[in-house]
Amino acid sequence: MIYKESDLSFFTRFALPVYNSNTGELERFNIFRIEMLIRHAADGNLYLYDIVNIKKETSTPLEQ
Repeated sequence: MIYKESDLSFFTRFALPVYNSNTGELERFNIFRIEMLIRHAADGNLYLYDIVNIKKETSTPLEQ
């Protein structure tokens, strides 16, 4: 894929909760780091072009 100078790249993190299947209690969060490619279109709008480089980070258990 060829990127134009007007295209943008953003890094962000998000977390998904992991629940115990028996008790339904929150056990931990799986944290992910992603890179989003944003296309700056000729009409002046910004569009999400792709999500790349998804990596799961190590997480620590919640403290009680």
